[in-house]
Amino acid sequence: MTVKRFANLDTLSRAAADQLAMLASASKGACHVALSGGSTPKRMFQVLAERGKKFLPWERVELWWGDERCVAPDHPDSNYGMTRANLIDPLGIDPAKVHRIAGERDPDEAAADYERQLVAALGTPPVFDLVLLGMGPDGHTASLFPGSPGLTETTRYVIANRVDSPLTKGPSTRITLTFPAINAAKHVRFLVAGADKAETLAGVLQGPRAVYPSQHVASADLAWFVDDAAAGKLA
Repeated sequence: MTVKRFANLDTLSRAAADQLAMLASASKGACHVALSGGSTPKRMFQVLAERGKKFLPWERVELWWGDERCVAPDHPDSNYGMTRANLIDPLGIDPAKVHRIAGERDPDEAAADYERQLVAALGTPPVFDLVLLGMGPDGHTASLFPGSPGLTETTRYVIANRVDSPLTKGPSTRITLTFPAINAAKHVRFLVAGADKAETLAGVLQGPRAVYPSQHVASADLAWFVDDAAAGKLA
């Protein structure tokens, strides 16, 4: 595991964009990437859009999602909708390269369908070239929240996870990749920014194991990209 520290969200986002470009350019065929939602990757998507279609071989990049809310794609809370507004539409990415989770459908059916798509494209287990993850103040990643049933899933790659958290404002269902899918990836990059993550980040990286969901991520190539605010309580 590697921890890379940056002055602020902007420099972190530019480094993450560079990382995606490097991995996509090094890929001999299609480069399958699982994206995350939230404010931290949003800035990375904006950076990629600003740099234009020639920055990396977008024709070889296949976009997937690590999780999705159970909402329509045009809903303000949709992870796909945020990506579409900040990355897909500005760059005019080929819709055939975009594989969204159908959050507007029955959650269990949508999760099963997305898992079938992943296995058909990437095998069993599905092996992403890159999984981008965020981390919440409670240590959750993707939509694998503390105390949720998805934490102990060992056979499914995509599930409808029933969660109950202050961050979801009570009981909610999220469609999410599971740890068997995340940990099969060739490369995993956490993007973590903000002082509200500082105490949890220190616990995840330097505290006892198996306390936070994010500690269950164990890819062969795992790196944390963190800004100074989030890293404020690291030793």
